[in-house]
This record gives sequence, structure tokens and C-alpha cells, in this order.
Amino acid sequence: MNEQIHKSDITLTLAPFDNRRLVNLCGRFDEHLRQIEKQLNIEISNRGNVFQLTGSPENIQLASQVLKYLYHETSLGIELTPQEVHLALKQHGMISGDKHLASASSSGFELILKTRGGEIRPRSHNQAVYLKNIQTHDVNFGIGPAGTGKTFLAVAAAVAALEQEKIRRILLVRPAVEAGERLGFLPGDLSQKIDPYLRPLYDALYEMLGFEKVNKLMERQIIEIASLAYMRGRTLNDAFIILDEGQNTTVEQMKMFLTRMGFSSTAVITGDITQVDLPRGKLSGLKQVVGMLQAVPGVSFTFFQSTDVIRHPVVQRIIEAYAEHDIKIQQEKGEDT
Repeated sequence: MNEQIHKSDITLTLAPFDNRRLVNLCGRFDEHLRQIEKQLNIEISNRGNVFQLTGSPENIQLASQVLKYLYHETSLGIELTPQEVHLALKQHGMISGDKHLASASSSGFELILKTRGGEIRPRSHNQAVYLKNIQTHDVNFGIGPAGTGKTFLAVAAAVAALEQEKIRRILLVRPAVEAGERLGFLPGDLSQKIDPYLRPLYDALYEMLGFEKVNKLMERQIIEIASLAYMRGRTLNDAFIILDEGQNTTVEQMKMFLTRMGFSSTAVITGDITQVDLPRGKLSGLKQVVGMLQAVPGVSFTFFQSTDVIRHPVVQRIIEAYAEHDIKIQQEKGEDT
């Protein structure tokens, strides 16, 4: 009874009426509507293009906004998926509580990256801050859990800078460290041995530039993908340099990488300091710089949280569960000592 007192109803009419767009909006068996209902704890029913929303006044207003946004997206020929709905919810601040995205772009910096594969926009406040930092700093660290877009946005910023002729080349680097496994002998030449570690970078490039364009740029060495071990002795001018999985660098490797920068270059280092795969006893170079370089001019740090995760919602909850478990373990260790 008390629950009903706090509920409100609104009627939303989406125009113009287009049955194909409405089917796209609602999803198979109305899965998109059910997804919004679950995230916002509301009820949605519809007859044609007239939608009835029931729930708390704030949540049904938010749901109305996202339905209008998604219906507009269908007019652009976009085929909606549960992931698109999830991202729309995040963009409107409904999942992460992130209602400050607009403030990050109020400084006049362009936060929409235009590449051959289309426009790429930040999906959270921290993503917007990250892109702004990349535009205004020489060395940038993006630190946080998997699925927050750290590497993808860095590659997008590099591709946009290349297409705008702000740089002459892109260098993508990863340390070849096994993720808790023993892969043993890998057949093939040096390039074939390194490739599996660099696959996420290839995937991002192919999505933004296309397979043929990426291969042509790599043949001309405008795009170079390399293992961190082969960076020593190089100095890179007019380049956009990305070090992915930075938590798996040693202190010596991180220092070596950071001193490779030449003039008119930008460096981005991404990583998750909770997933270090270095041998026991080896200090992560990324962990060290967090406390050492934050006050250095020209260097930026963006710290992503579990609320910035743009994968399946359960991924965010898993990350939070691991974080809570780690805190509990640390507390127990403190009590034992």
C-alpha cells in the first residue's frame, strides 16, 4: 500500500509513428523495455507508439528521456542491442549516477572523436575527463578496471590525431606477460609470437579504420605495434604512443618507456593495478608512478571506477565484489599483525 503512494504514471507518445522503428526500440520480446524496467525499478507498457510509465517520479522521467533518445537513434538506422540500451542508460546517468558528463565538455575541448569508423563519444564523466586530459597533457595515465574504455578511447584519440595530421605515426605497445598461465613454446617468427598479446589493439584499430586501411598503414610503418621489450634505445617524435596493460611493466621498463618520448608526441599508459601478472616480488611500474608523478606538470592521471564499466552490467558487480573481497583480506591481515 505504501509503495503505491510513491508511484506516478506518465504517458509518452513517440512520434512519428513508425512500426519498424518501434520494433527496434522495444527489442525482441520487448527485451529492451524489460531491461529499462529492471535498471530503474519501473513498469513500462505500450500500445503502438504510446507508452505508459509507472514508478517513482524521478525514474519515470529518466526512462522517458532514454526512450526518446533511443527512438531518435532508430531514425539514424542504428540497430539497437542490449548493449546500446545499457550505454544509453549510463549516458543519461541512470546506472552510474553520473550526471556530470556535460560539465566535462564545458571547457571548449572537443569530446567527440571523429574517425573513419564513425563518431566516438565518452560514455561517462571519467571518460570525458580522460579525453580532455589526452588533449591537454603530454603524458596520460588511465587507470582502472577492465571494460572502462581506457584502451579503446586511447586508440580512438590516436586515430583521430593521425587523420587530422596532428601526428605522423601511431605506436601501440604492450608488455608480453602471460596472464597467470604458462603458454610454453609458441611457434612462428617474432611477430607471430607477439601478436596474441596485442590482439585487443588490433581489434580497436580494425573497428575504427577497417582491415585494409590498417594493413596499408602498418606496411608503411605509420602504425606500428610492438612489444615493450623492443622500445629501448628509441626516441619518438611527432607520434602518439600507447602503452597498454601498463600494470605488467617493471619499474625499469616504465622508466624506459616514459623516456622514449620525443617532441610533439603524446603518450597514454593504461592499466589495472589490481591485475598485475608480474612474477612474485616484482613491483609494478604503474603502481610506482601513481605516487611519484601526480604532481609533475604535463602529466595527467584519470582513475576509472567500476561504475565506468560499459560491458554487461554483471561485470560491474563482479568488479565491485572483488574490490570488497580485497578490502576484507587487507583488513584481516591488519588485525593479524
